[in-house]
Amino acid sequence: MKIGIRGKAVVLAMAVLVTGCASTPQKMSQDDYSQYLKTTTAQVDQLLGESKRDEAVGLLSKAAELGPESKEPWVRIARIQFDGGKYGEAIVAAGEVLQRDPADRVAKSVRAVSGLRVATESLADLRNDTEMTGSARGDAVALAKVMRESLGESVLIPPPSPEELEARRLEEERERNLKQKAKAKPKARVKKTLPAASAGQGPAATAANGSGPFGALK
Repeated sequence: MKIGIRGKAVVLAMAVLVTGCASTPQKMSQDDYSQYLKTTTAQVDQLLGESKRDEAVGLLSKAAELGPESKEPWVRIARIQFDGGKYGEAIVAAGEVLQRDPADRVAKSVRAVSGLRVATESLADLRNDTEMTGSARGDAVALAKVMRESLGESVLIPPPSPEELEARRLEEERERNLKQKAKAKPKARVKKTLPAASAGQGPAATAANGSGPFGALK
């Protein structure tokens, strides 16, 4: 049976559609995905034991594609990349975790520490520059210059805003007032008391005895 040009085009389009559908991964049920992830985790552990990090990350990446809502594959990828010193990749994987679970502490820790280590490595690279071989102050000035030129900024740390300056002034004024009040506070007076007269030795007792200051002269 002969097929015209239009018929051939329809058949070709249907073949492409069927092929595309066959190549598109079908969504797995929760139970099937949990079992698949469990098997994948065991395979990943075996690959890591053989120091095959890239292969392990590849398996986890496939698991992430099959379960786009799951954070577990990305958590494992983040930790593997972090342990391998690939901090940029670890930050990316941690970001994927936090998109699915903003409260995940492992992802927060990986992202924070990875960021610090990337910054430390970058500063170390700048510190090892051949132009920075002088004193500590000279190196700091040279480092700041390189960073300003790299960022295209004239100032690395912007000056405080007027609101921040006013808040700082009010805080300093409050502290001065407290110190002045503490200095102006009067000291408690200590009341001095005279020793009590001995029994029978007061003026009244002397007059009653008939003897005064000159009684001995009588």
